[in-house]
Amino acid sequence: MESIFNEIKKYRIVPVIKIEDPENALPLADALIEGGLPVAEVTFRTDAAEEAIKKISEKRPDILLGAGTVLTIENVEKAVNAGARFIVAPGFNPVIVDYCISKNIPMVPGINNPSQAEWAMERGVKVLKFFPAEISGGVKMLKALGSVYDIKFIPTGGINLNNLDEYLSYERVLAVGGTWMVKVDLISSGRFDDLISGRQFDKIKTLTKDAVEKASSFL
Repeated sequence: MESIFNEIKKYRIVPVIKIEDPENALPLADALIEGGLPVAEVTFRTDAAEEAIKKISEKRPDILLGAGTVLTIENVEKAVNAGARFIVAPGFNPVIVDYCISKNIPMVPGINNPSQAEWAMERGVKVLKFFPAEISGGVKMLKALGSVYDIKFIPTGGINLNNLDEYLSYERVLAVGGTWMVKVDLISSGRFDDLISGRQFDKIKTLTKDAVEKASSFL
């Protein structure tokens, strides 16, 4: 389980992806790979999530692939069976957390206050999603929590290229989750001529390269 988190730390950024059409899964994965960021969290916010995870895990096995917005044990089982290597949740549901622990499934549950941090520590969970990061106090809140609890964070929510360095410069931040390089309109709004020429995902590749370049000083 530790190795998963070590891999995530190596990249410092986890693209958080909402895929509406599973046919976009592989070209999106290729854009991330070519952009230098072979890691992804595919969220269970659409009916396409399970199939998209399966396609990526089977055809692009070198990507460190997780499932996000996991709200039920059924979601966990579907994600893992499709090939997800880690689970991310927006909140701290003890039922799901305990299930993942019992099955030795790496999980990053979400928190944004001290009580939730203590629920995690009671279970030995040391890597937590801080969500929604910016409106929950941002780096100031992270540092307040980090001064009390021996935990690492993957903050997500409101993070972009403009405030990326502020988060990554805090030693308790393992990585950040972000959508700015993989927004839904970038994934699904390619024009017909872009599709024919293979340019549909060029913008994602460019934004990913920019993010990787900025994060490189914090590796």
